[in-house]
Amino acid sequence: MQAILLNANSFKGAIQSPSFLEVTGMIDEKKIQSIVNQYLENSDKFLIEVNVRPGNRVQVLIDGDKGVQIADCALLTRHIEANVDRSQEDYSLEVSSVGVGSPLKLKRQYPINIGRKIMLVDHDLNKTTGKLVEVVEEGVKIELKPSASDKKAKSGTPETVFFPFSAIKEARVQVSF
Repeated sequence: MQAILLNANSFKGAIQSPSFLEVTGMIDEKKIQSIVNQYLENSDKFLIEVNVRPGNRVQVLIDGDKGVQIADCALLTRHIEANVDRSQEDYSLEVSSVGVGSPLKLKRQYPINIGRKIMLVDHDLNKTTGKLVEVVEEGVKIELKPSASDKKAKSGTPETVFFPFSAIKEARVQVSF
């Protein structure tokens, strides 16, 4: 038995290969982003992220000013499938809302979480946890829970700290049980 070694130059000028030998590339992430953004335009829903992983596994994460329902994900899935031809690009698709504890990636996500406990990490990796009390154009205000030894704790006045968005490396809503 003989082995035949082929390289890319072996196919120059060759006749088109049968479709079962064609190799397709990764699905275009920007194309999916465009389809999703067009669909969500003028709604209270917005795109957080599109990830295309090996094997054309497409993950679309969305959020909404008033939350996201399962029906929202199902309708968006149908819209994407109607606009990406599977005969041209084979892929698997998952459309979901951001999970509890997922990082906040857009300024638009902060107002949804006012009143919730949040952890902020700055660029020096310092962590601050408190209740998100206000969101302004430049940043957020966090109400810190005073420690038992804190003088302000005895006065009943919690400390409020301002964090500019430019200083926030990561922000996560903290789940309380």
